[in-house]
Amino acid sequence: MGDSAPAPTSSAAQDGADSALANGGEMVELQPQSPFDAATYEAFNEPWALAFEPGSGTIFITEKPGTMKFFNPANGQLGTVSGMPTVAYEGQGGLGALAFAPDYEQNNTIYLSWAKQDGEDTRAAVGRGTLVCGAADSCRVEGLTQIWQQSQAMPRPGHYSHRMAFSPDGQYLFVSSGDRQAQDPAQDLTNNLGTVVRLNLDGTPAAGNPFADRGSPTDEIWTYGQRNVLGLEFDSSGNLWALEHGPAGGDELNLVRRGSNYGWPTRSNGENYNGSNIPDHSPDDGFAKPAIGWTPVIAPGGMAFYQGSMFSDWQGQLLIANLRTQSISRVTVDASANSADEAARYEMPHRMRDIAVAPDGAIWVIEDGEEGRLLRLTPKE
Repeated sequence: MGDSAPAPTSSAAQDGADSALANGGEMVELQPQSPFDAATYEAFNEPWALAFEPGSGTIFITEKPGTMKFFNPANGQLGTVSGMPTVAYEGQGGLGALAFAPDYEQNNTIYLSWAKQDGEDTRAAVGRGTLVCGAADSCRVEGLTQIWQQSQAMPRPGHYSHRMAFSPDGQYLFVSSGDRQAQDPAQDLTNNLGTVVRLNLDGTPAAGNPFADRGSPTDEIWTYGQRNVLGLEFDSSGNLWALEHGPAGGDELNLVRRGSNYGWPTRSNGENYNGSNIPDHSPDDGFAKPAIGWTPVIAPGGMAFYQGSMFSDWQGQLLIANLRTQSISRVTVDASANSADEAARYEMPHRMRDIAVAPDGAIWVIEDGEEGRLLRLTPKE
């Protein structure tokens, strides 16, 4: 972990996880029809995102008030991470996503996103630094430097999005930038709100972006017309998918294609919270269409494509942690047809904030809220 002991092998990580389950993991009762056995280990203060450190399998978890912790499944060790940015903790704002650089095992570079104060307003930001772990129960991020931010600070503390995904070749960083509850900026290419941006690893605009000739910040934009993307992941074939909160109805899963406009707020399969109509997507409206939508909403948190041996029939399927429905959705996707299907939905005890797949194939989730638990899901025996 960081600059500490050598990383365990996948089989060692499996043995360690089983040991932790026998020594501290408490079983959680799920619905009788659930495919999971569930065990919980620790509770966190408004956890927002989790990610596995490459090599070690240690789980790092951000907490929205501005703190980060880690949990080592191999020995049950819980620790803290210092060196966090100062965050604007209000509404949906705070510390957001974390991502390990594609070459993390060579340089220990870690990326963080957060909401930052800007006068009386706020904006989303991304930074990177070096993760150093000098003790069993503590790590620190050294040299954290902001490399990107939303081009406009806004007054309302919501729709930051700020999820991150690295391209499969490790060359580019994609970041979702929410519309900040302002709607109209998502159709205005003079700002980067309501978009997915494509950056070099240092945060500068990547060459070959579709609007590169229009200057900053338009030269960052990969796609636009998006509301609040809280899931951003590549599948095993190299396709990028975005999971988006709709208004009153109309949550969407979209295939992210260069230069595409997804229609918000001109089109949505939901309606405004005041009950006023938003025209639905139609075949001739000129906008990219969702692969699947949800009305009523599921209010998704994070998502992860499954790759592993424990749930062998689920290879390549998308797992979504749902807030509103307190569930996990399992979704099959077909990029060639721009289509998806919700194959199953599994009830969980509480709101689900994020989800990740461990090296051993187990599924780990974090619950939302002030005492959000970390759960390990394995096939029901």
